[in-house]
Amino acid sequence: MLNPIAFLIYKLLDIYVWVIIAAVIVSWLLAFNVINYHNNFVRSLLRILSALTDPVFRPIRRILPPMGGLDLSPLVVLFIIMGIQYTMTWGPVLAAGW
Repeated sequence: MLNPIAFLIYKLLDIYVWVIIAAVIVSWLLAFNVINYHNNFVRSLLRILSALTDPVFRPIRRILPPMGGLDLSPLVVLFIIMGIQYTMTWGPVLAAGW
């Protein structure tokens, strides 16, 4: 059982995972011309998703080389978030000697 602050952090990380997934899907839809950037709603959605994800993706993009047009920084961030959540869940149990 997580304490309330750890639970809040865990849930915020869960929400951020969905933000990352939405950013990836919207970028794919934009790249394949399914949605139009000139639409006001799409433009505002892209700005919001970019403002939420770019500060986290930017340091990883500096480390990872470009992979032929593929941006692997969302995948790396998802793995880091999953590692943090796993540590938050099982770290106290393993430290107690289970």
